[in-house]
Order: sequence, then C-alpha cells, then structure tokens
Amino acid sequence: MIKSNTLFQIITVALITLLLNGCSDPKLEPIRYGGSILAFGDSLTLGVGTVQTNSYPSILAELSGLNVINAGISGETTESGLKRLPLELERTSPDLLILIEGGNDILQNKSESAIKANLKKMIELAQSKDISVVLIGVPQKRLFSDSAPLYQELAEEYQLVFDGTLIGNLIRSPSLKSDHVHFNAQGYRKMAESIYELLSDNGALL
Repeated sequence: MIKSNTLFQIITVALITLLLNGCSDPKLEPIRYGGSILAFGDSLTLGVGTVQTNSYPSILAELSGLNVINAGISGETTESGLKRLPLELERTSPDLLILIEGGNDILQNKSESAIKANLKKMIELAQSKDISVVLIGVPQKRLFSDSAPLYQELAEEYQLVFDGTLIGNLIRSPSLKSDHVHFNAQGYRKMAESIYELLSDNGALL
C-alpha cells in the first residue's frame, strides 16, 4: 500500500512533468516527401565566399532530401527583403521559411526598431499563409556577440523555432570564414548541419 507522502510525491512529479511538457519549445509540422523549404536572406543564404553548390541551402537539401530554394541576395537589407518576400512566397509556396536577415542593416547602423518592424511583417506575412517560420539570429556589431536581442524578442512573440548562437559561433571561427563576415565551404556546411539538426529536433524532418 502506497503511503500518503509517497503518493503526494508521485502526483507532484506527474504535475511538474505535465507543466514542463505544456511549456515545451515550439514544434514544426513535418514536411512530407516532395515538400519545400524557402531559404530567404542575404549573402549568408546566397553563399558568398564559396560556390553555390556549397551554400547552406544546397547542403541542407542534400541532408534532408527536400527541395530547398536558395532565395538569398547579397547586400539585401530587411527593407528590401520585405518588398521581395511576397513574390517569393507566391512563386514557391513553401512548407517552411528559414529567415536570416538583418546583417546588412546592422552593418549599416540602421535602427533596431526598423529592423524589428520589417522582420515582424515578414513573419506575419508567412504565418498568414500558414507557412512555418524558423528564425536565425544575426549578431550585433561587437566582438563575441550572439544575436541581437530583437531576434529573441521576435521568436518569443511569435513562438518561433529559433537559433540565436549559430551565426555568431561561426563568425568567431576563423577557419570557417572566407572573409570577415562570410563563410567558406566548411563554414556553410556546418551552418547547414546545425539548421538540419534544429529542424529535426523540432519535428520538421521525418
């Protein structure tokens, strides 16, 4: 026969487990065979620093077996990206959007409020079309920085799957870079592998 204090402990553990499960990280809908991912962003998406077959979208396509569309444009700001995104979503009808933008805004010292406002509109546009969004944060313009706080704020507001350390970790690894802001083939492969793991951990990949 279970003693009352032992029963109380069992019930307490069960309740804590339920609460933790209820507060778990956001999950993604699985992308079925034949589905597609839109990789949207600037030069880090395009793959500046190596050939396009070594870009992170190309490697992610190899790893996942899915159609990963490289919609990166070098030098793009969030203002330009916001104007471009509706056409890309209409053209590609993706299951998932990977959004990596804001680096050029930060380099050009544009206001964080403007960057955040543009990204908000991009996220809302995708979600209005029932397209899941994965947000990758871009570092601030200072040594050893992880992503600017605005990315974490957006991820929390819209309940997005989010990585705020990936780009910063790669930028701090000289052996993975082709110049001061872009990666080499090895760097883009590590980027793709990390994003593949993020998608897998959150249920997007079967």
